[in-house]
Order: sequence, then C-alpha cells, then structure tokens
Amino acid sequence: MGDPKKPRAKFDPPRNPWRSDQLSQELYLLGTYGLRNKRELWRAQTYLSNIRKQARQLLAASTDVRGREEPKLLTHLGMQGLIQTPMPTLDDVLSLTIENVLERRLQTMVWRHGLARSPYQARQFVSHGHVSLNDRRVTIPSYLVSPTEEGTLKFVEGSKLSKLRGMLPSATEVAQAESTPEAVPESGNPSTQ
Repeated sequence: MGDPKKPRAKFDPPRNPWRSDQLSQELYLLGTYGLRNKRELWRAQTYLSNIRKQARQLLAASTDVRGREEPKLLTHLGMQGLIQTPMPTLDDVLSLTIENVLERRLQTMVWRHGLARSPYQARQFVSHGHVSLNDRRVTIPSYLVSPTEEGTLKFVEGSKLSKLRGMLPSATEVAQAESTPEAVPESGNPSTQ
C-alpha cells in the first residue's frame, strides 16, 4: 500500500528522454491535445502499454485462458470507446495508438464537440466545473469518456457559461472572420477615421 503522503507514480517515463524525434512527437501531442505537462502524456502512454501488454499475454496464453479472458478485455475497451469495430479482435487492441486514448479524454471531447474554441479553453472549462456528463459535474480533464456518456456532454445548467454560450461566436465563425481580409477604408489612411 505504501505511505499516503508519497503516492506511487501512475506513469513510466521514457527510457531515453532526450531523443530528438521523441521530444518533437511529445511536443506535438502536448500542443494538439492541450496537455498540461509531459506527465499527462506519459500516463496515457503507460495506460496504453498496459492494455497492449494484456493483449500480447492473451495471444501467448492457452486456448481456454484466452477464450475466458479475451471477451472481458474486448468488452471493457469497447465500453470505453477505444475499440469501435463491430467484431473486435486482439489485433485491433495491438493497433491502438496514443491518439486513440487522448481523443477519449473529456478535455478533448469538449473541444471536438464545439463547446470550446481550443483544447486549452476546454481544459479551463472542465477544471472550473462548467461541464457535466450524465447531469453530473466532472472537473477532471483526463477523465475517459465512454460512448454512452458522450451524448450527455453539455454545460452545467445554471452556469454563466451556458447562458453566454449563445451570444459567443462559434469556432467556425471565428475562423471565417480571421480568413477574410478586412475592408480597407476608401481614404487609404485608417488612422483618420
């Protein structure tokens, strides 16, 4: 169990932390998914490696053990939304990538569903308690959203944010406004107007 003041790390850091290709890949994932630090990324990588390890062990197991344990693993991953094929196999588990895990995070779901303009804004909405799943406030950005909960993703009722959301321009409107050039005044000097 250990000392409660010294919690066990939930991640395994990389063996070679200073490889340039690994650093650039980590930096890309941090920016794309709005992660706070590399520990969050390493936690997701450790979770994925544990799943893949279970799949490799099942491939090497005897037929009776595999027949008993394989459906448990596949239904668990299906309920989490990591595997979405109708008849999943262990090969589908081994083909999972870190992006599959990061796409199921609550922070990413809020951003992908258009409730926030960026992953960083989505993280702020979640951590400040503006987002609910199944009419339950969730303040953990790394919470893995199941497909059944995905349809119930919304702002908390009575939140100032839910009232203001209709008045704010959507992310597509902001992108269109940024892509169109502004009208130049007829006089040619914008400071005179």
